[in-house]
Amino acid sequence: MQFSVENVGKLERKLTVRFPADRLESQVSARIAEMGRTVRLKGFRPGKVPATVIQQRFGSQVRGEVLSDLIGSTLREAFEKENLRPVANPSIDTTGAAENGEIAYTATFEVMPEFPEVDVAALEITRPVSEVTDADIEKMIETLRLQRRSFDPVERASAEGDFVMFEYAATADDYRFPTEGLERAGSVLGSGTLFKALDEALTGRKADDEFDTEIAFPADFGNAQLAGKTAQVDFKIIKVQAPQLPEVNEEFAKLFGIADGNLDTFRKEVRANLERELKATLMGRLKGHVAEKLSEAHGELDVPNMMVQAEARNLAAGSVPRGQQPPAQLIEAAVPMARKRVIAGLLMGEIARKQELKIDRSRVAEQLAAIASTYEEPEKVVELYNGDPQMMSGLQNRVMEDQVAEWVADHAKTTEQKLAFDEVMRPAGA
Repeated sequence: MQFSVENVGKLERKLTVRFPADRLESQVSARIAEMGRTVRLKGFRPGKVPATVIQQRFGSQVRGEVLSDLIGSTLREAFEKENLRPVANPSIDTTGAAENGEIAYTATFEVMPEFPEVDVAALEITRPVSEVTDADIEKMIETLRLQRRSFDPVERASAEGDFVMFEYAATADDYRFPTEGLERAGSVLGSGTLFKALDEALTGRKADDEFDTEIAFPADFGNAQLAGKTAQVDFKIIKVQAPQLPEVNEEFAKLFGIADGNLDTFRKEVRANLERELKATLMGRLKGHVAEKLSEAHGELDVPNMMVQAEARNLAAGSVPRGQQPPAQLIEAAVPMARKRVIAGLLMGEIARKQELKIDRSRVAEQLAAIASTYEEPEKVVELYNGDPQMMSGLQNRVMEDQVAEWVADHAKTTEQKLAFDEVMRPAGA
């Protein structure tokens, strides 16, 4: 076998491989002979099918399969001898025909970059720390009570927390919504479902009240004809309902799977859930900060374009409805962020390799249990992961990233940042 490697870009390589044509022919003949002993064809006894018949019926298929196998084996051999680390399966170009007694093919692919020495000790890392307090538990219980509240009709004026059902029509310039009649809607005042000006207009109103007022609609309002405009709005209040929160008692605890309704057990379960969420969020923040510092420190690193483009498509896909393909300009806008993510991911993988970090199986099991616990039938989720190598590999990769982030934090200039539970769990930018 002969091969040569050509650099056609910073990380793109073109590998040309040649091997003797009789290597292909001998393997094709051997496979056809083997098929003659096992294949069943009408009109022939088992094991007595002539090789010429096998060749006629299956020759092209067998030749294609053997050629594919040979390309795969010779490619692996060439990669090993040349110490090449392809990013993904290469693009293969070949006629499959013999020329001067040889068969040749070319493989085009991108390779992993040459990684610099990562001076982790020079990185300044901020590691957030927090804990779940009794107050956090009581606040979560109040949230659970709100989620299971009921609403009863009242004759008084509406106030924050009440559910108000209303009908309305909005007019701006020559535009009216709806075109005829009134549109019906409902919302809990102060819940954030409606914008502030609309909440204020509905506050202090009783059932059967009819009134009109000017409302300034926000620029991002769903109706483009009203967005950013001040409209005259006619209202009719259909009903006002006050919230009724359930008591925290045995019956309430049973709603959350506490069979005997024991409130101490219920609070322990709430604490365990909050601590699990807090742990995952703290790790996510640490991992994000480590990734950011690594990409900043090595922003000049050449990275495979196909990885950057794939990550850019993933980022852009998050900005369009599920199932839709993101437009090219959105993908292009995501490239800078995608490049940073790819740099960080590759460097974290290199750190794991250099430091010989091994996957912590107990952490994999712990994370899988945490994922499964959010479903009604956790055992089926565990079974799904264990039966799907791709899903399990993804989980293991996330655990390894966690381990690398912790290793970096342990060896960098790390400062702890103490935060309250709410500060950690608050969405970015909120």
